[in-house]
Amino acid sequence: MEAYHKPDQQKLQALKDTANRLRISSIQATTAAGSGHPTSCCSAAEIMAVLFFHTMRYKALDPRNPHNDRFVLSKGHAAPILYAVWAEAGFLPESELLNLRKISSDLDGHPVPKQAFTDVATGSLGQGLGAACGMAYTGKYFDKARGSC
Repeated sequence: MEAYHKPDQQKLQALKDTANRLRISSIQATTAAGSGHPTSCCSAAEIMAVLFFHTMRYKALDPRNPHNDRFVLSKGHAAPILYAVWAEAGFLPESELLNLRKISSDLDGHPVPKQAFTDVATGSLGQGLGAACGMAYTGKYFDKARGSC
């Protein structure tokens, strides 16, 4: 694993700006839907910005790539912030965020695996930790079996 590096002031400001855009997008999505949890989304904006745009390794256009880092949103009711992240990363058109919770949209109120960028359906608080641990354990031993560890 690469050593953590502290972002310089320019990168730090870019991450703050990204977090603010994520907040705005998730509030717009929940407003358009007429339901949702915008405050849960807003409280996760900084960590989502840092993880997705500074720390995690992934290919936005290849979300099922086995070499991507995995992300499990345990508080599934904050799904609009996850959708905003993927729009920011270029995986979704930003306009799609306004279709949150519509019958014709893949953007449900909670993340579900039918979305290419979602590995685990979440909603019940706390279930994400167990799922993520299981994914990590399995990944470690499958990687070891293939000889890449």
